Amino acid sequence: MHVGQGSVTEAPAEVGTYVVVFEDDEDTGYFYALDTAAEGNPIQDALHIYNVADVSDKHKPSSVKIGWSVDHSKAALLINDYPHAIFDFTAKQGYCRTGFPPQSDNGWSERGHEWDDAARQEAWRLES
Repeated sequence: MHVGQGSVTEAPAEVGTYVVVFEDDEDTGYFYALDTAAEGNPIQDALHIYNVADVSDKHKPSSVKIGWSVDHSKAALLINDYPHAIFDFTAKQGYCRTGFPPQSDNGWSERGHEWDDAARQEAWRLES
């Protein structure tokens, strides 16, 4: 992947109805939590990962990896092996390095999206 060239990486959990999607729309990078069993819009939460204009090394190729926890309830986004975002579907909480947006308005991430190192420790126990 090259930052700013548009891409979508989708990763469904091996069990259940959860899916996470990383999208670079050529302006921004966002990580989405989806529940395909949800009524109406399956998107449960969204995390801002980057603004393309602010990425200094966007000319270099990047690797995007998404890992799921063994119980299929947590997913982490790693770009160049660095954790950028985590979704915890059980707690209905998302964490990202930018902390944006401040919170969701649908019952998810009521404490906001600020990064949490404890959540990162959980991410290291993920399958890839």
